[in-house]
Amino acid sequence: MTLFDLIILLVVAGVCGALGQAISGYSRGGCLVSIALGFVGALLGGWLARSLGLPELLPVRIGGTAFPIVWSIVGSALFVALISMLTRRQ
Repeated sequence: MTLFDLIILLVVAGVCGALGQAISGYSRGGCLVSIALGFVGALLGGWLARSLGLPELLPVRIGGTAFPIVWSIVGSALFVALISMLTRRQ
């Protein structure tokens, strides 16, 4: 993977994380948090899709690595919703 591929992967993960935050309605942090959420969402959403037997939707191949866009957005939205439920003040 080249440096350009890594930068593109970080941008795609950031967009997916930002969309996950927008869907869940809870946003904390900036660009780095969105990138981290995109990667966590890809792991969580990919695991959830494999365990339920769902197909990989809209994978983007970057440097020989497949990044599942739809499952990354779904996973990051679920992860952000879980975080927001755990950290809400009463």
